[in-house]
Amino acid sequence: MSMQAGGGSGGLQSEINVTPMVDIMLVLLIIFMVVTPFLQQGITVALPRDMTNPDVDPRIIKESSIVISIPEDGEYYLGKQRIAKEHLTDKVDTMLKGIKNEADRIVYIKSGVGVSYGDVVNVINEVRKLGVDKIGLVADKKKKGGAVPTAATS
Repeated sequence: MSMQAGGGSGGLQSEINVTPMVDIMLVLLIIFMVVTPFLQQGITVALPRDMTNPDVDPRIIKESSIVISIPEDGEYYLGKQRIAKEHLTDKVDTMLKGIKNEADRIVYIKSGVGVSYGDVVNVINEVRKLGVDKIGLVADKKKKGGAVPTAATS
């Protein structure tokens, strides 16, 4: 018997066998896909991108509009009048009874930068107890010429 040089099974292969490498890469990919969510700190929130500022709500500058201002912790103003927190809901309710048009039943809340989040949430909860569905949170709209108050309603 003579050995054939052509195509026996005992000869050397000059090609790389990539099957084990592909198996290893797929296992590593699955490991990274499983482990990656555990590496993130906190809660993932989809943040808005390229968001434009809302337009100025023309109803905020009316005399009949209800604007609650909280410049510092513990200070509450209804319009330009300083008011105690205990009397805030009564005064807002009185003002709401004077508004006939349902579209104008909006309460705007302005808060200072240093005011605690809890104070703002408490005011929102008190206003919602009065049956108000539209609450505007007033912020400054940044422009080149200065800041203009805007309101985003919920």
